[in-house]
Amino acid sequence: MEFVLKHAAFAHLREVGPLPCTLNPHEAESLALVGAMIDQVLELHPGAQRLHVGCDEVYYLGEGEASRRWLQQEQNSTGKLCLSHMRAVASHVRARRPGVTPLVWDDMLRELPEDQLAASGVPQLVEPVLWDYTADLDVHGKVLLMQKYQRCGFLRLWAASAFKGATGPSQALPPVEHHLRNHAQWLQVAGSGPTDALQGIILTGWQRYDHFSVLCELLPAGVPSLAACLQLLLRGGFDEDVKAKMENLLGISSLEITDPVREGAGSFPGRSILALVTQVSLHLRSSVDMLLEGNRYVTGWFSPYHRQRKLIHPVMVQHIQPAALSLLAQWSTLVQELEAALQLAFYPDAVEEWLQENVHPSLQRLQALLQDLSEAAAPQPPPTGPAGGAAQDPRGELVPALGGSAANCRPGQKGPM
Repeated sequence: MEFVLKHAAFAHLREVGPLPCTLNPHEAESLALVGAMIDQVLELHPGAQRLHVGCDEVYYLGEGEASRRWLQQEQNSTGKLCLSHMRAVASHVRARRPGVTPLVWDDMLRELPEDQLAASGVPQLVEPVLWDYTADLDVHGKVLLMQKYQRCGFLRLWAASAFKGATGPSQALPPVEHHLRNHAQWLQVAGSGPTDALQGIILTGWQRYDHFSVLCELLPAGVPSLAACLQLLLRGGFDEDVKAKMENLLGISSLEITDPVREGAGSFPGRSILALVTQVSLHLRSSVDMLLEGNRYVTGWFSPYHRQRKLIHPVMVQHIQPAALSLLAQWSTLVQELEAALQLAFYPDAVEEWLQENVHPSLQRLQALLQDLSEAAAPQPPPTGPAGGAAQDPRGELVPALGGSAANCRPGQKGPM
């Protein structure tokens, strides 16, 4: 509900005033709002057989003022409150479109007592979707949960996996092996659970963790993972033969993203985005770090101390500036290609956000280095001081003029002690 409750016009419908993640179930306007959203979706999908109404991770439910008063009444509980709202939403769907089955995420149901679930009327209205996106899910625990739901009256169940997302809120490239393992274990659940209970599996592909988080893996970057996971589910496994066929079908050298995909490689829509995103994700930040933190001339002669004071040995400019300019030019060209490719697939605000989060910080570090170099290398007025060649530093102390063999040392060499 964040995408609605984050707006000021609907803030009065929040369960807890400052937090836009949970709806106040006691307000009549709350159900009217959800009902209007459902009606709009159903109107746009006249042939729909199922409608997923969410209901997961209802944090802070029961902590609003109206809920606290309601919970003070005997036999009332947070679970009962959740089930009551779920029943009202599902009933709205059934009333508007009797042939449409509401689906709900199952996490709010997992810990509820069986008798409470069975008596709520919810099992006759919805079909739960058991979700788990981990690479090491508890197969036996999922089977037990399915059995519990069946005892409570849920006759049809669903599973939910992920082909992208779920492994990090700022993840740019999906770890394919993680998602393959997740799907393989869901197949184990399907083969070990109650016969014919599991109706199918929903492959989720996250774009954000919530409406306040950054973008995670873009869809083009997740296409190889999606294709591999679908093949695993269809074939019951993912051996080397299936893997080779998938790589050939997609036109990529490897499903394991350890090196940039060949430029232009691939035979699926979005392949250029995947290739460029891979290069940026694996190499942009590390190449800039290597220059700023691993280059001996930068760390030894143009450290943060030097940069703040705009001090540098003139010879060092020639050691640092060409490398920084070359790196900036290389990445600027690639980023222009990436921006053009992204603009073909995404709205301008999504392109802007992804580049600002994943590209601009590194390029700005390079540009700042070059700016500091330029200012430090600019001609400085000659120091003036008492006769004898000594000048005064900013603290008013005399700075002896260099002389003797020490003044003739090349940077990086020691003079006489």
